[in-house]
Amino acid sequence: MSGKVGFWAFVVGLVLSLIGGLLVPQNAAIVVILVILGLVIGFLNISAKETQLFLVATIALIVVGGVFSSLTVLSIGKLLDQILGYVATLMAPAAIVAAIKALWAVGKPGEAE
Repeated sequence: MSGKVGFWAFVVGLVLSLIGGLLVPQNAAIVVILVILGLVIGFLNISAKETQLFLVATIALIVVGGVFSSLTVLSIGKLLDQILGYVATLMAPAAIVAAIKALWAVGKPGEAE
C-alpha cells in the first residue's frame, strides 16, 4: 500500500511540476505541495537498493538546472527551466530522506565481519 501512495505522490508531483512550470512559475503554494510530496516519496517509495541510483539521478537533475535558458525561441528554454526547477523541488526532499536513510544504514551498528 505504501508503495502505491509513494508512486502516486511521484505522479502527482510530476504533473504538478509540468502544469506549474507552464502556467504559474515560482508559486509558493506549489512549492509547499511539491516539498510535501517529495517527503512522501522519500519515506515511502525509495527502497535501500534503489537509494544509490535515486541519489545520482537527483544530483544530475539538480545540476542541469538552468541549462535550457539559452533556448530563447518561443521562451521554450524558460518554460523548460521552470518545469525542471519544480521537478528538482519535488525530488530534493526525497533525496534528503533517502540520503539520511542511507547514512543511518551505514552508521548503525551491524554484524561484525
